[in-house]
Amino acid sequence: MNSWSETIALPRPLRDARPTGGGAAPSAENLRRSELEAQYQRGLADGEKALNEKLIQQRAELQELVQGLLQSLRQSVPQVVRDTENTMISLALAVSEKLVAGFPISPAMVETAVRDALAQVEGAARFTVRLHRADLELLQKACSPLLTPSEGQDFRFLPSAEVSRGGCLVETNFGTVDGRRETKLDLLKRDLQTC
Repeated sequence: MNSWSETIALPRPLRDARPTGGGAAPSAENLRRSELEAQYQRGLADGEKALNEKLIQQRAELQELVQGLLQSLRQSVPQVVRDTENTMISLALAVSEKLVAGFPISPAMVETAVRDALAQVEGAARFTVRLHRADLELLQKACSPLLTPSEGQDFRFLPSAEVSRGGCLVETNFGTVDGRRETKLDLLKRDLQTC
């Protein structure tokens, strides 16, 4: 081992300097400082651990909340779509009803309604067509060819209070074909709502 040969010169004399090795025991103040430092480090470690646990708990709660929100959205979006579709169908039907109700009744319109109903009873030799009184008078004034029977047909046109303007009822031996406007609109509503 090499020995130290130089002398160290200090500008002032040292005070309270003690060797650190196996020399004298540490003072009470140094022990207290060391103990306080150890307690501080333990407290810091405990605080960090508690904070980490709290953050993990909050992260789990937040994740659970987000999952619940996403599940709620997954369930509510299809319902909103269905509600919107139903509202749009109802709106379209209401507009259609208002438009159809506002159309003036013409002989061509009544003839079309009767032809549509007669197409469903094709083959029936005997039938009765019931029309609103004003629609029957309209066809008679227009000399509609529908009022003239074809060969082999036995039919009659009668006024009826149960038939609204623009529609008809065709009665046969096999049943009745309802060609009233409100019936057609009800069928359209049902068809649209089941889609």
